[in-house]
Amino acid sequence: MFLSVFDIFKLGIGPSSSHTMGPMLAAARFLDDLRGGAEKIPGAGQLHRLEARLHGSLAFTGKGHATDRAVILGFCGLRPDTLDPAEADALEAEVRRDGLVRPEGLGDLVFDPARDLVFDYGPPLEGHANGMVLRAFDAAGNGYHQQTYYSVGGGFVVTAAELQAQHDDPVNLAARKEAHDFPYPFGSARAMLAMGKASGLSIAEMKRANETVLHGAGLAAGIDRILGAMDACIDRGLAQEGILPGGLQVRRRAKAIHDQLLAERGRNQAQPHQANDWMSVYAMAVNEENAAGGRVVTSPTNGAAGVVPSVLRYYRDHCVGATREGCRELLLVAAAIGGLIKHNASISGAEVGCQGEVGSASSMAAAGLCAALGGSNEQVENAAEIALEHHLGMTCDPAAGLVQVPCIERNALGAIKAVSAASLALRGDGQHFMPLDNCIRVMLETGRDMSEKYKETSQGGIAVNLPEC
Repeated sequence: MFLSVFDIFKLGIGPSSSHTMGPMLAAARFLDDLRGGAEKIPGAGQLHRLEARLHGSLAFTGKGHATDRAVILGFCGLRPDTLDPAEADALEAEVRRDGLVRPEGLGDLVFDPARDLVFDYGPPLEGHANGMVLRAFDAAGNGYHQQTYYSVGGGFVVTAAELQAQHDDPVNLAARKEAHDFPYPFGSARAMLAMGKASGLSIAEMKRANETVLHGAGLAAGIDRILGAMDACIDRGLAQEGILPGGLQVRRRAKAIHDQLLAERGRNQAQPHQANDWMSVYAMAVNEENAAGGRVVTSPTNGAAGVVPSVLRYYRDHCVGATREGCRELLLVAAAIGGLIKHNASISGAEVGCQGEVGSASSMAAAGLCAALGGSNEQVENAAEIALEHHLGMTCDPAAGLVQVPCIERNALGAIKAVSAASLALRGDGQHFMPLDNCIRVMLETGRDMSEKYKETSQGGIAVNLPEC
């Protein structure tokens, strides 16, 4: 199924695309159902009260990921790409105080988070580790409407029926139709390379042609908006200091590191590996903003939001011959690779661990940088494979359910790996042992075999091996 660059890179808020953005969008979709005259449960009276039950990873790490806040704001009618953080804080406090939400077109509805927002720590729902059941009731407590949603990573949300349809027909009838609408409908890296060879086009050129079908002349402006949002997020992160919220007392470090790097410029005393520090500080700036609940771009998730922006800034400010068009090409190619991983495996930490988040982001960034630096299609595919291969098996074990430890530094290392992978691929001719498609398959199989306690439940690994004082 075709995934646009604007599906992979979405404007949102921290700290999590799957645990914050997804539940907020699910709640907003539920309101749309109610407004649209969704079929009522027989015998129900007038709409009166809402309820949300969080299951699996949404329950285990939901409080650290602000899932409760996301559901509250979603039931108020807010969406992650347009909300005003200042308005959101006041609105959340009002709902917790009054036990009411006032979504447009539905009147006042009872929703007391202390009672109506339930963290269910039992077995996860069958469809996905990130499941939630939303219910509406009449004044007598009779069921009015109900829907099950799954937040499948990167801010993508599907209903139980939609998820089942994907399982029943992975190719999907809609996707078959799409194959005739897009000039280069590659669903695998192998097909991508074959189409590039047959057409004589680069991956970026094929991706641009596909995107133009959807977005026409507005494509470049849309890409530039994403690039601008990524840059703004880095700049905000580099200017902030203080302690991140959540109780771990994690200090923001990006500004202090950036100040040191600026002071060292021109001294001719910098170590050659200082380039790694620049990549790290850009990534850390983004993920500190994400941890603080700031505005970020899913890349492809919030937990991995620092990798692609870091590599983009590194390309723009540090690489010889960097151009604005090169930045656009980097983003397009990164989106192409992210789409392949999302379609053929997963980008959800709750489903496959952090290999699906930072691993995917590093693979995307490596491919994009390789393309921007003039790599052939085969070298780009090789760069993506190298970066993903060397994240295989990475667990998702956030301390206290917060997207801070080890997530912030993990993005820094993901960016460094991406640049190293791109450089290695550019030193070769594109021929290599392990195809990207196979590596993606291994990532999915590894995730399926991984213990649940290492998949965004905070029940194993770093999350349970914390200092005692």
